[in-house]
Amino acid sequence: MFSKNNFSRIKKQTSIIFKSSFLSGLSMAERYEFLQLCHRRSYKEGEYIFYQNDPGTGMYFIEEGNVQLQVVNNLEDPETGRVTFMLEPSDHFGSMSIGYELRRMSSAKCMTDCTLLGFFKPDFETLKKRHPEIAVKLLEAISNLAMRQLELTMRKLCEAADTKTAFAIQFETHYDKPKEEDSN
Repeated sequence: MFSKNNFSRIKKQTSIIFKSSFLSGLSMAERYEFLQLCHRRSYKEGEYIFYQNDPGTGMYFIEEGNVQLQVVNNLEDPETGRVTFMLEPSDHFGSMSIGYELRRMSSAKCMTDCTLLGFFKPDFETLKKRHPEIAVKLLEAISNLAMRQLELTMRKLCEAADTKTAFAIQFETHYDKPKEEDSN
């Protein structure tokens, strides 16, 4: 039998996964299968979940607490150029590490005691074997998120620099060739 605390915990976890807009492409049954592979982790206030430039190993959903994402532009002087973003219960982060070999673009620090649901690369491998159609839908959700981020970034870069520079950066990355110097 479930104790009242266990039932409350399961209800909260289910609510986070079932209401996640990130997972909206998954049916309720598919979200349930996803939830079965998640791991509950607890962190103390001030503890880091991961650091900028670490290998990406998984994604997280916040069950309880607040997490601050921190990007440091100058790792030699971390207080210079620090950009932060606060996340709260039901938010998710780190999804780009699922299915892709990417390093963390930010650090994640617990601003309060936190309880997180983690979904890691080995869990994704299990999902691919058990339910490949769910794995494909999850990768589609991650790809859609990445494309929305790319589109917004390109628009902002065009505003901050110029269209030629913005698209030169995109094409350089796309074709993985070094940028040619302007002859003018």
